[in-house]
This record gives sequence, C-alpha cells and structure tokens, in this order.
Amino acid sequence: MSDEQLVKEKLSKDEQLKKDSNYLRGTLAESLKDPLTGAIDPNDGKLIKFHGSYQQHDRDLESERKRQKLELLYQFMVRVRAPGGITQPNQWVALDEISSQYADGTIKLTTRQSFQFHGILKRNLKTSLKRINEILMTTLATCGDVNRNVMCTPNPYQSGVHEEVYDFAKVLSEHLLPKTMAYHEIWLDGTPLGGTHDVEPLYQDRYLPRKFKIAIAIPPRNDIDVFANDLGFIAIEENGKLKGFNVCVGGGLGNTLGDDSTYPRLADVIGFVTTDKVVEVAETVIAIQRDYGNREERKNARLKYTLDRMGLEWFVNELHERLGWELENSRAYHFSTNGDQYGWLKGSNGKWFYTLFVENGRVKDEDDYQMKKALREVAEMLDGDFRLTGNQNLIIANVLQKDKRKIESILSKNGVLNNPKLTGLRKNSMACVALNTCGLAFAESERYLPSLISKMDEIMRKNDLENNEINIRMTGCPNGCARSYLGEIGFVGRAIGRYNLYLGASHNGDRLNVLYKEMLSEEEILDTLAPMIAAYAREREEGEHFGDFVIRKGLIEHTKRPMQIMR
Repeated sequence: MSDEQLVKEKLSKDEQLKKDSNYLRGTLAESLKDPLTGAIDPNDGKLIKFHGSYQQHDRDLESERKRQKLELLYQFMVRVRAPGGITQPNQWVALDEISSQYADGTIKLTTRQSFQFHGILKRNLKTSLKRINEILMTTLATCGDVNRNVMCTPNPYQSGVHEEVYDFAKVLSEHLLPKTMAYHEIWLDGTPLGGTHDVEPLYQDRYLPRKFKIAIAIPPRNDIDVFANDLGFIAIEENGKLKGFNVCVGGGLGNTLGDDSTYPRLADVIGFVTTDKVVEVAETVIAIQRDYGNREERKNARLKYTLDRMGLEWFVNELHERLGWELENSRAYHFSTNGDQYGWLKGSNGKWFYTLFVENGRVKDEDDYQMKKALREVAEMLDGDFRLTGNQNLIIANVLQKDKRKIESILSKNGVLNNPKLTGLRKNSMACVALNTCGLAFAESERYLPSLISKMDEIMRKNDLENNEINIRMTGCPNGCARSYLGEIGFVGRAIGRYNLYLGASHNGDRLNVLYKEMLSEEEILDTLAPMIAAYAREREEGEHFGDFVIRKGLIEHTKRPMQIMR
C-alpha cells in the first residue's frame, strides 16, 4: 500500500506506529538500555506488547511516590505462550524459579491458558525472556495485534480425540506466529539481518487492526468459552473419530462503557470444515480481518465489528471466494457446561487427571496455603504434565496410579488439596488481575472477589444452595478479561467499591448476560441478589441453572447485546 493510500485511509497513530516500527523493533533495544528511568519510550511501550509484555506500575504506591516526587514504580507484566495450556514438569520448575528471582514471587494462570508474571523490573526483563526461551517456551505474540495463544479444551478423560485436537492448537499457534526476527534480535541476542528486510506474509507490515483470539472446544465441555473468540473451532466426533470442526467467527467481549458502538458479541457458527483444511481456514479468516478491519478507530477494530459492519453473509461469501471452496453445513453438537470438573478423573488412556482449584489463577504461598511450594514439589516428581484450564485452574495430568497418593499427600500437607467445603459458587468463580497492576482497572477484582463470595455463600447456605454451581465472573473494567459477560452473575468494576451487575448468561457459554443494575456497592449487591437466590431455591425447575431461571422469571431479557439496563 502506498503512502498516499495510507493518508486516505486515515490511519490511527497506532497503525502508523506499527508501519514505521521496522517489523516491531522500534527503539526497544535503546529503551531497555536507558539507565535513567524504569520505563521505556511510550511508543516502545506499545510495541513491546507484541513481544509478550505490558509496561505497568504499582498503583498502590502511585500517590505516595508522586508525593515524594519519585518516578512511578514501573514494572512489567510478561505473558508466556502455552498452546492448549500444556506444560512439562521441567518447564513448570523453571517458571517457578523465574517468578521467585525476577517477578513478585507468584504465577498467574490466565483465562487463555497462559502464564503471567508481574512485577518484573526493566533491568531483569531481558534475562527473564531469555530464560523462558531456554525452556522451549516463548512470550512472542501473547499480546499485541496478532493471533494470541490458541486455547483448547484441556480435559482428555471424556474424549479419545483430545490429543489429536490439541495438536491442532499447537500447529495453529506456531503457524500464525509473526515471522519478524525482531524478537530474537532484541531478547535472544540474535544476529540482525544485515540489510535483508523481514517479510510477514500473513500480517504484512502493519499486522492486524487489533488482537485476534482462537479457541478449540471439544463437546460436551465448553470450558474455554469458544464463542468469546474471534475464531472458534468446535470438534465434531463420530464413533470415536474426529471428523472435523464447526467454524464460528466474530466473538469478543470487550467494550467501552457509555459507547453504544462497542459491545460484547458471541461468535456465529458458519459451517463445518474437515481436519485437513483447518489451518487454511484460520489463515484466510485472519487475512480477511487484516484487509477489512477498522484501522482508524481501535475500539471498533475487532473482527466482531467487521462482521457487523460488512454483514455475516458478506463475510462467508468472501471466505468462500478466497478459499476457492465452501464450508459444509455445520454438524450437530451439544455443550453442557463451561465450568471445570474437579478432583481425580480417569482418562481414556488409563492415566489419572487431578483438576486443582486455583482461586482466580494465582499460584502463591502464604501462611498455611502453600500452593507454589506444593506444585514445585509435584513437578519435581511428576511423570506426566500440567494443563491449564480456561477457568484459571490447573490439571495435574497423565498421572500413574502409583503416584496418585503421593500427589495427594503433597497437596494436602501444603493446604491446597481441593477442600470438600469449597462451595459451588467459589469453584465456578473467575476474576481478572485488575488493581494493583492493571492500568485499565477502575476497581478491584482478583483481590476482592474472594471476600464477596464469602458473603454471597452465606446467602447460598441459608437457601441450601452451597453446592449449587453458578458461574460468577468479575472484572475491574469493561474489557472482559475474565469473561464477565458470560457469567450467570457478572460484575464489571466502575469505581473503587462500585460494580455493574449483569445477570442471565447460560451455564454452557452460549448466551451473554444482561446489565441489571449499575454502580452497586457491596451492600447493594448482596441486597439485590439475596431475594433472587431465595426465589431460585424455591421455584427453580429440576436441573435449571440460575442464568436460565432469571430469564424464565422475567427478571432480565434474553439478548445478545447486554448493554441496556433494566428499569
């Protein structure tokens, strides 16, 4: 595209920055060497996302440091790619060491089956990334306007095709990585290309208009929330054989409060593809978004807005034209839940899998709760692997029968074995990081949700519902990182101590919730939910989930655009 065409296209500053960045190099190398500040150049702060990191600062200390006329305590979040969420024991041990030596001592399991480190100082950033790559993992393209970590249902015990499906997640993840050598030059001391230009055959020199997310689900479990992704594949199994995938496009949950041009959207199923054509379909969908996505206004740049602007029929026709062949009609499938199944389960391969509850995905040690220590000890003896779930939990996988009791003993002595007293509400909860590190957060999330659930559990117990599974999701802002718009009960932070309350998502992730009330305090949240929960206990039908109940009783409307408030 010529410079004249670029002017006519009215590129945003971020788009021009990408084009001028020399394939994501910018001045990152120089910024990292600057000893006078803990930060990097603002433009490099945008480019570093493509390399797997966000510049942040400790917001708890912000006011005091400003009062003392000190620079903000800048630090970096680093995200590690783990396609399908699978990690080997030796990799876990290394990640544990990195978190202790260079980060804040904890490991965050993300909602996209990745790892996050928080609190890494600039002087330790390059060392941390080099160590991650030494264990055959990478941070490349875990952030930025490219395809992110490819998710995959991690539970192999219900389906004999799981390993086959996981291979697709790994192949897609690697195939869709950026080809620029900038990452290797900056972080791994790779040799510059010496005048030879990088080539990005898929992303080209401006990459995508916004981030792009792919997930693969294996019915009957939708534990990776496939419809929340730009591109989703739903595995179709017949007689124990993987036949192919239903294709769904246009999911995404982020929005801007007060701006009706932004909204959560679930993906539409558009057809079926055989296994041999999955990579071709994924690459072609991304190419269409590359060419037609909004590059003038970032908040309207995701694929969901391209679909709604151009039309779903147009998109399918464009896809077929580029492919040179058509998708088949979609096949029948059924999802029963988007939650995790806890405890020991025997896999189709005869080995055992223990799904461990990790509250809000935070692996840490404190007092009589020593999860980080426990999992380090498990990793050092495990003849299997670890699998991250899309709900921020962890599966200790492929365990031999003889090792089950030893693993239970390690978890128990460190106080992290799944507690029988864990309520259905807590086990189905999820929260984003929010304060103190996320620069977008308006309110607490990870640090607050556990205490709110304790108070909500009192209401549940009064109504004999403590074991009832209700999906509850909380985010500190409307960007939806913990998929708050897919919670049967969803909270979105508006200000410190104030949340919007959403109700009515389905229990299997195929229906969004609806905004019910705004700017609620904790007391108002509890007062609002108490009579609903009591009514649910009295009047629910057999097997009816809470999200379905509030719709049946007319408390909220069934909608795919949950941006209106009930009056």
